[in-house]
Amino acid sequence: MFSKILIANRGEIALRIQRACREMGIKTIAVHSTADADAMHVRLADQAVCIGPPSARDSYLNVAAILSAATITGAEAIHPGYGFLSENAEFAETVEEHGLAFIGPTAQHIRMMGDKITAKTTMEELGVPLVPGSDGALKNLSEARQVAEQVGYPVLIKAAAGGGGRGMKVAHSADEIEEAWTVARTEARAAFGNDEVYLEKYLNRPRHIELQILGDQYGNVVHFGERDCSLQRRHQKLLEEAGSPVLTDAEREEIGQTVTKALSRMGYRNAGTLEFLYQDGQFSFIEMNTRLQVEHPVTEMVCNVDLVKEQIRVAAGEKLGYTQKDIKMSGHAIECRINAEDPETFLPSPGTINVFHAPGGLGVRMDSAIFAGYRIPPYYDSMIAKLIVHAPTRAEAIARMHRALDECVVDGVKTVIPLHRKILSDPSFQKGDYTIHWLEQFVAAQSKS
Repeated sequence: MFSKILIANRGEIALRIQRACREMGIKTIAVHSTADADAMHVRLADQAVCIGPPSARDSYLNVAAILSAATITGAEAIHPGYGFLSENAEFAETVEEHGLAFIGPTAQHIRMMGDKITAKTTMEELGVPLVPGSDGALKNLSEARQVAEQVGYPVLIKAAAGGGGRGMKVAHSADEIEEAWTVARTEARAAFGNDEVYLEKYLNRPRHIELQILGDQYGNVVHFGERDCSLQRRHQKLLEEAGSPVLTDAEREEIGQTVTKALSRMGYRNAGTLEFLYQDGQFSFIEMNTRLQVEHPVTEMVCNVDLVKEQIRVAAGEKLGYTQKDIKMSGHAIECRINAEDPETFLPSPGTINVFHAPGGLGVRMDSAIFAGYRIPPYYDSMIAKLIVHAPTRAEAIARMHRALDECVVDGVKTVIPLHRKILSDPSFQKGDYTIHWLEQFVAAQSKS
């Protein structure tokens, strides 16, 4: 087992990894920008190294600075968290070339799944169902028209190297295909430096269902059930549940077996999440995230597992200490992302937190690195906390989340807490009757009322 791990991240996820390391008796090294010199993950680490100015490009994305920090502090491994360099294959390769363990999948699998076309081709070969669409990247507009006619409108043109909703454009008819093709390629080139795009059928009322998996280097792969992440605005998740209120036990078992079989054949190592669109009882693979997810706590709550500890054990060469039949989902969990944003306009709200009170009580978990007096810097993501609850039933989890949100105090900046209260009170949400389009429609209706 490692004795010292460098955490190449910041905020709540850096603190989350520190907690797991401390319980395992592993010392931690925090890296930070000058803007984060007083951050909680820096305060609580065993060692801390400043790696650059506020800009992420010059600090948290500065590979040379991070590796230098690992070398001078005697780190044995690097945990990338999520975001930043977590899905950068070159970083994973460089870490291991320097004699350090990368706490994540292999560079080969990061690269393979990072290209959406390669990922879909690979999964199709391994027996995982896909959304109907083009076989690889589209060569030209003429081919886009031809494939669109084959699968039927509406269609979605997507960046091969995309993510976060960038480089995506819907065409509802043949009259719109040229504009969708042009806009998607332009956005893809600007965002990712790669204008390759592909086409798939646009599903009009799907849910976003994802499966959490974990594999070791000995070919063992297990899944920890599904998360329903359908509540999204502009392709950014806001609230997640485990399990999904619409899946049956039979559907859960079938997709779980399909995924674990595929990932075992692939030789996948460490944590990962396969994302699907689910509509009319059918799963369609869309992408795989080769890292820990923001919403991993809901899985931890229902499966009683510490996924970060499991990541570390696998990276240290240990075998999984259990099989699929040992993993049981119990109760229901909900996570609300607390963003420092105006709940109506969604504009970022950086500033100083004057008062902070975290909710507590049975089945309540708050993952955050903020504190009274903390100044939220304007340079990074606006998420400042994740509020997670667990209860025996979904109805009880909703009631518990209501109570926890009422207890949560964040004074000095605006947050999306008022929006979460409205979502939880809505009859459609309470019945579990929503799709990936529901939240944007809900927000639009709220702005008119």
